[in-house]
Order: sequence, then C-alpha cells, then structure tokens
Amino acid sequence: MLIRILARAKIPFLSPLILHQLNKTFPINQPLTSLLNPNLSSLGSNDIAKPTNGFSLILEREYHDGRPRGPLWRGKKLIGKEALFVILGLKRFKDDEEKLDKFVKNHVLRLLKMDMIAVLSELQRQDEVSLALKVFRVIQKQDWYHPDTYLYKDLIIAMARSKRMDDVTTLWEDMKNEKLFPDSQTYTEVIRGFLRDGSPADAMNIYEDMLKAPELPAELPFRILMKGLLPHPLLRNKVKKDFEELFPEHSVYDPPQEIFGMR
Repeated sequence: MLIRILARAKIPFLSPLILHQLNKTFPINQPLTSLLNPNLSSLGSNDIAKPTNGFSLILEREYHDGRPRGPLWRGKKLIGKEALFVILGLKRFKDDEEKLDKFVKNHVLRLLKMDMIAVLSELQRQDEVSLALKVFRVIQKQDWYHPDTYLYKDLIIAMARSKRMDDVTTLWEDMKNEKLFPDSQTYTEVIRGFLRDGSPADAMNIYEDMLKAPELPAELPFRILMKGLLPHPLLRNKVKKDFEELFPEHSVYDPPQEIFGMR
C-alpha cells in the first residue's frame, strides 16, 4: 500500500528515489509478512501464497487440525485441574488409610463446592465407590451442604451395582433420616440389588418404603420384585395384589408352578 501511494505521488523527482530505497530495504521477491514476523518464515508452502507483485498473503486454515483447543477434562467432563489432581491422588492412596486421610485433609477439604461434587460424580462413574463414599461424607460436613435426593441417588445406585448392599442400607437410612424420598429408578436398582444378593426380606423392606412415598410408584419396581420373588409365592402374591390395585389396566404373567418344582 505504501509503495502504491508513493508511485502515484505528484512529486516526480522524489518518488523514484524513495522507491529505489524501499526496494533495497525490502526485496520485491521476499514476502512482506516474513519481514514483519520472522517466525512466519518457517511455515510451509501450503500456508503462504506465492508472491504477487512483491507481496504475499497468509492463508489461515479454516478447518480444525485435530489438536485439542484446551483441557479435555474441563471441556467434556467439567472437571478442573484441582479436581483431577484430587481424583488421581485418592486413587493412588486408596489402599493406605493413613495416607488417604492425610490427602483428604490437605487437598479434598480445599476444593470448591463444584469441584468437590465433580470429584464425587467422577469417582462414581469410575466405580470407585469406596472413595466416592468417603468424599460424600466430606461433603456432608461442609457448611454449604443441604440434603439432596440426587446426591444420594447416584451414590446408592453406584453402590447397588457394585453389590455393596451394606453401604446401600446405611445410605438408605441416612436418606430417610434427612426426610428425603428416592425416585423410581432408585427403588428399582436397590430392589434389584437385594434380590441379586439373595435378600428378599430387605427387598420387601424397600418395597414397603416405596408404598409410603408421597408419589405414586412406577410399574417397573413391581415387576422386578415379582420376578425376583417367584421362589417365594406368598410374598409375590402380596406384591401382585398391590400391583393390580394400583395398575388395574395392566396384566401380570404367572409362569407355570411346575417350573419351580411346586405342584
């Protein structure tokens, strides 16, 4: 642009001198952008256009080259660096109770609210249920904590799927003491967990709690329970009767008694 202005200047005796000096300082066959920024000289031929009239244009790539634009944990998992450090540290010291307690005191207690909840969620996702329970107990002692059904729900379901039914029972009682009521998914997973653990009596206790809940129970927990109580006809008939009263438009399949050796 400067050379074009000087070339059109109305001072004929001055313009050739200035153009000659500029040509010595900035050779016409060298890209101007490489003179302005020497780091650009390392770019390939695909990134810099060929010189045209002594100038070149930088062709910036319009597509994503596959390289990450930032921390993937924060972008996709909503986990910050501090929370990620705590997760790795907890997993590292999980077999050493003394070091684990020290790490919790020095690092977990320093986390912000959202980071602490993110650590809890990620430990549950990774099936590190013992560590998740420890972090949950830390959260309960925070000033900002207030009873929350969904915090209990995720932890109880993770415990049930990991067959930690003793911890499920403890968390269930804690939730009842805090006047919280689970949702249908929680009832279903806990009932399924007790039936899988061979504890139909505990499954019936959860069932009784479900009937006392303020919201109408869903159909799925009934069907899970009736299927698991096939070897216990008396208990199953009670659940079946309640099901038919609550869902009169739905039918219940009764398999032949010969399948279970009952004639």
